[in-house]
Amino acid sequence: MTETRLITDMAFVRLWTSNTASGLATWALPFVLGLLIVGGGLSAAHAGLALAARTVGFVLAMPVGGVLADRSGPRRMIFGAGLLAALGIGPIISGLAGFGGLAAILAGAAIAGFGQGACRASYQAIVPRIVADAQRQPANAAMTISIRVSVLAGPMVATAAALQFGAMATLLGIAALWTLAALLPTWPPRGEGTISEPLTLPRFIAELGEGFEEARRHPWFMAGLAALTVVIAFGYSVTSVLLPQISEAHFGGPKLLAASVTAYTVGALFGALIIARWKPRDIGWLALASLSLYGLVPLSLLFPGHLVVPLTAFFIAGVGIEFFNVPWFTALQREIPEKRLARVSSVDFLFPMGWPHWLWPGLRR
Repeated sequence: MTETRLITDMAFVRLWTSNTASGLATWALPFVLGLLIVGGGLSAAHAGLALAARTVGFVLAMPVGGVLADRSGPRRMIFGAGLLAALGIGPIISGLAGFGGLAAILAGAAIAGFGQGACRASYQAIVPRIVADAQRQPANAAMTISIRVSVLAGPMVATAAALQFGAMATLLGIAALWTLAALLPTWPPRGEGTISEPLTLPRFIAELGEGFEEARRHPWFMAGLAALTVVIAFGYSVTSVLLPQISEAHFGGPKLLAASVTAYTVGALFGALIIARWKPRDIGWLALASLSLYGLVPLSLLFPGHLVVPLTAFFIAGVGIEFFNVPWFTALQREIPEKRLARVSSVDFLFPMGWPHWLWPGLRR
């Protein structure tokens, strides 16, 4: 497969489009809930509970999705999880319409979050099944670009749709995006990647343990995961709490908050475009060094009055996170056996996602 073939290969194009649709749906929902607060259709407390329920569903789904994807194949997991996320929008609409109330909204948010989390590792595990080894680095860069675009476009599309058609219609649009994400990827040959043995609770625990054991077999994975978790726990989380306060104190509103999300995302897009083609000799050390660039962000907040300082730091950090992400995902797909890749990928997502950087969804891997 040549480098130009990647953008014309329909299997990858369909997967990329599915990943983009799921990303748009993921980042659109919080903004629709925010608009409902502004419009008086939902209280801030109830919206916060709904987002918390979605996060709980996401975290709980990660190990389940990893096991099921390795058993039945990541394509089937994307299908099932995407449809589950779409179905979760139904109870939210029902609760907002007065049928089921807050309980229905929370149940729907948890179901949508579960579907979102269950398919996340599958998007990583399916890439080596449709992309040749030589093209996996640019393929992973393209996949992460789709998510970065979704982070920017999702809120804008959701806001425009809600203002034009209303929140309920926009929620239906989010369900349609999840359905599209479920249906788009190419199906593998019949029977590929399936395990006939029934999945009992002891079997599930055993297979989950196999995933953790596979992760521990690779010292580079454990070291990289530890570094990533430290950055998120002591970087992202602190920034998520302090940045809104600093933005309000120095700019009287969300100016710094919005600008920093944009700078970080633009930096990540720039970094992904570079690393898609650049293959340095010591790419592992480059990845870890690039991850450490996020340390510039909290330092820049010491000078919040000079807007260019934090924005530059966020841009550099965005470049750095993709210099880490793309080689990291490529190494996982190369070093981890295909039959355990989804479970190890779920470990990769689960530990960093366990920290409360969900307070500000603009900052993500």
